[in-house]
Amino acid sequence: MSPEIQEAPEGGWSSLKVDELKEQLEARGLPKSGKKDELVARLEEHAAGAGAAPAAEEAEPAPEAAEPEAAPKPARRRGSAETSTEQPKKAARRPDGELVVRARSKYVRTAPRKARLVMDHIRGKEVVQARAILTHAPRHVAEDILKLLNSAIANAESAYELGPEELRVVKAVVDEGPTIKRFRPRALGRATPIKKRTSHMTIELTTTTNGR
Repeated sequence: MSPEIQEAPEGGWSSLKVDELKEQLEARGLPKSGKKDELVARLEEHAAGAGAAPAAEEAEPAPEAAEPEAAPKPARRRGSAETSTEQPKKAARRPDGELVVRARSKYVRTAPRKARLVMDHIRGKEVVQARAILTHAPRHVAEDILKLLNSAIANAESAYELGPEELRVVKAVVDEGPTIKRFRPRALGRATPIKKRTSHMTIELTTTTNGR
């Protein structure tokens, strides 16, 4: 049987023995470990908390009335008086007023001297003619230059809506890029340097109405 809960004696909880204090703590569901002073303090705190009046519960605020949802606006039809306010993109132009579309390819794994031999053939040519030259050129670098030319044509089509038949190559240059240095072993403990050169290629297009 569980011990009965008793009130504090006249001499206070300190007048009881430790076993009696533990019984009262067990009856109240409190931990009964510790020294006598701790047990007495635990019982006094429990008695003080039980005698205190419970705090009044705060009244919950009344729920606010839900605001009526705004009715969806009817879709407006685009009329002739309602036009877009976006400004058209300004075309890049040279100091002499020519329209210019540029494409650049960097770190191409070919020597600048070899790339210039092919670039010289398409400089000043119309795009259709330059494509034919690059397609049938015997040098391997012609494939990279053809990719760069197609990129420039795509830029002209997306930005200014110009077709290949309206464009010509106004500038085709090759700049020297960084050189990759490697070595190969040779006889008698020697090493031969190998320089793998790279190129930065640039192609600029303009309309056939500009210039010649």
